[in-house]
Amino acid sequence: MTHQSREIHLAQRPVGVPGPEVFSLVETEVPDPGDGEVLVRNRWMSVDPAMRGRMDDRPSYAPPFRIGHPMEGGAVGEVVASNAPDRAVGDLVLHGLGWRELAVLPARRTAPVDASVAPEQAYLGILGMPGLTAYAGLTAVARIREGDVVLVSAAAGAVGSAVGQMARQLGASKVIGSAGGPEKVRHVVEDLGFDACIDHKAGRIRKQLKEHAPDGIDIDFENVGGEHLEVAIGALRMNGRIAVCGMISQYNATEPPAGPRNLARLIQTRGTIQGFLVLDHYDLRDEFVQRAAGWIRDGHLRYEETVVEGLEHAPDAMRDLLAGKNTGKMLVRIAG
Repeated sequence: MTHQSREIHLAQRPVGVPGPEVFSLVETEVPDPGDGEVLVRNRWMSVDPAMRGRMDDRPSYAPPFRIGHPMEGGAVGEVVASNAPDRAVGDLVLHGLGWRELAVLPARRTAPVDASVAPEQAYLGILGMPGLTAYAGLTAVARIREGDVVLVSAAAGAVGSAVGQMARQLGASKVIGSAGGPEKVRHVVEDLGFDACIDHKAGRIRKQLKEHAPDGIDIDFENVGGEHLEVAIGALRMNGRIAVCGMISQYNATEPPAGPRNLARLIQTRGTIQGFLVLDHYDLRDEFVQRAAGWIRDGHLRYEETVVEGLEHAPDAMRDLLAGKNTGKMLVRIAG
């Protein structure tokens, strides 16, 4: 037996911002699950900056999306047919085959979702990959210490908003964000509890950071790159650490960036820059979920979501994410 489904395929490689011609909405048939497999009807899917890199055909930590095939990404859905003993019809699960209505996959590649801890879509955001990214970047990569001054770029995004709040719970003495526009700046300070927030659209970042951190910073959690990274290098205190999570300012670039021009500053400060992937830190997942769930219950960890309705609008969600139009986690609701 087969089941009708719709999928978003990569139609061609993008140049710069991925326009409508890059995606195609395809109707397809999905088979019943085989031995050890489940059939999942997706209810939510994640849209992440890293997906833009996989649209290009170039070496990276994950293979590029294939032209003429469905894209992939985190999704939460309901098991509607099961041929596996540890997954029952009606179970909510987290898996990696988003960008489609129905997915058949091995049950071992799914994780149960407990909607009593947080809403199911939170497992794509604050309790999922973005939240774990924030936690691992602070604890395992930046090695946060009591009293650190922390700078977070893209502070209104899914990862950045979690970083700032977690940094406070992990002992930071001051947390400074960077975001674009007065409404995001207000949200970061008033709703998320950052001490201050730079508006990178309102003037020189270096000057604004100097006003908020006159003595410099100990940690930069870098999601943007470009000018943000250069300013952070210049502001590092002795033995400062930069955890590079993303470079969203460069993902649509068609020419190489000028790059940070002040790397010699690292010699003076004995500073370090370390890139990282959350894939390397899943050993922290149980510890993270336990601590994050407690922070959520206590009101110390808030999260926001930007929800786009309908699978057919997932490409619009991707473009809006890359343009910084989201607050918090960018999600697509496929089915209710």
